Amino acid sequence: MGEDPGGKAVKRVALMGVALESNSFAPPAVEEDFRNRCFLDGNEILAEAAKPSPGMAAELVSFIHTMNATGPWEPVPVLHYESQPKGPVDQAFFDTCLGEIEARLRDAGPVDGVFIANHGAMTATGSNDPDGDMYARVRSCVGPDVAIVGTLDLHGNISEVMVDAADVLVSYLTNPHVDMAERGEEAALVMRRMFAGLRPKSAFIRLPLTPASINLLTASGPYADLIDYGQRRKREFGGRILNVSIWGGFVYSDTPKNGLAVVVTACADADDARSLCDEIATRAWNDRARFRKSLTPLNKGLDLALANSKDTSKPPVIFSDSGDNPGGGGSGRTITLLESLVGVGAKGVYYGSFFDPELAAEGHALGVGVGFEAAFNRGSKDELAPEYRVRAVVKALTDGKLVGRLGLFAGRTLELGPCCLLEIGGEGGILVVVISNRQQTADPGFFEMFGLDVADARTIAVKSRGHFRAGFIPWFPPERVFEIDTPGLTSPVLENFNWRGLPRPVYPLDEDAAWTPPDR
Repeated sequence: MGEDPGGKAVKRVALMGVALESNSFAPPAVEEDFRNRCFLDGNEILAEAAKPSPGMAAELVSFIHTMNATGPWEPVPVLHYESQPKGPVDQAFFDTCLGEIEARLRDAGPVDGVFIANHGAMTATGSNDPDGDMYARVRSCVGPDVAIVGTLDLHGNISEVMVDAADVLVSYLTNPHVDMAERGEEAALVMRRMFAGLRPKSAFIRLPLTPASINLLTASGPYADLIDYGQRRKREFGGRILNVSIWGGFVYSDTPKNGLAVVVTACADADDARSLCDEIATRAWNDRARFRKSLTPLNKGLDLALANSKDTSKPPVIFSDSGDNPGGGGSGRTITLLESLVGVGAKGVYYGSFFDPELAAEGHALGVGVGFEAAFNRGSKDELAPEYRVRAVVKALTDGKLVGRLGLFAGRTLELGPCCLLEIGGEGGILVVVISNRQQTADPGFFEMFGLDVADARTIAVKSRGHFRAGFIPWFPPERVFEIDTPGLTSPVLENFNWRGLPRPVYPLDEDAAWTPPDR
């Protein structure tokens, strides 16, 4: 253990994360899924964070940079694994992760703090709360006096175990998510304050309220108003409140810990935390009817696309293929919206991105300019993503390596694998981006890597739920964004699912759901 220039022992902080957003209706996430996204062990974490465009969670990068900027410290990098959103994590793999964390913490010796960068909505094939299992295991390893601070996506599903094991949990404040670096910085500054003697106290409430993700935007709407209210009330406490976090949750995890959750952390007084937590939760519950939202029917979306094809004086529009968001566990392979656009003869459409490694490889084998019968989902028996054949021309090819430019992926290196651009319906028809690594299209780079200009499209359709809004805001203000009612594993129509784990009754599925504030 080193010393700072003043002769004091330098604080040692362990760094770790196992990040997955689990959709219980999607196939399980296995080790390969994490290796395909981000799989860093030990000092690989520090090396990745030092790159100009790291391929890892921005909050972890920011935590490291902020700790570096605020004084001496000794990082103890443990592991950081991330997967694309998928189903429950394979229990055997997750147990191996926990074993590695425990062994590496033991081998590293005593630490003064632990920073955990998880998503917060992970489930496992053998556990409803692997995030809680991880927090509890870490706490048992390091003891009661070590500072544990974690950052979590605002789609996290928060459990009592997580709150009890951590000292401070910090949620994102934005959706689309554009404040990950700020939250990592906040977590580092909280850690520094704890090293200086801060002893925070938290209060937690989870409501029987499980909105679909499209109802959790933070630019406007009920969730935006709730987060703004929490931040305003935090300021009005005159420095006595350390953090207010409000998790909208991820309903598709389908677990007993689902539900909009409020955690208020006070600097010293537990009564401050409890009173503000109760106040915010009551406000959220009283406003629950606003957490309903209508989608754009498919036929109306097709009419809009056709009108834009014929009249170039109309402003361009962007569609969310809302039922198939790879960023929420969607397969990236449903064909309803694409097939429908082809069927009505829409023109000037950019469609991104279809996950089909076999088709992308065929495009590369054929070469630019070759026409062929494209078989999307070749041989598939999935009723949500059946085989679809259509004449197409290979327009462009790329290796799929890019650095995100706007919104969620800004500054982050993405590896999409071999990609091809197919043209369907003749010149000026529909341009379809086909990728080899499943990912939501939340950045203009998915089109720009082929030399396309987003401004040239009449209609853009993306497999993304909400993050595309930040990536495409320069071209598409909110009034030109349409969430199309399409089938898939992320459909915002919650009645489409066979729920097994949600804490029923729960709003909006059950109008008779009830809640009363806790009797303190």
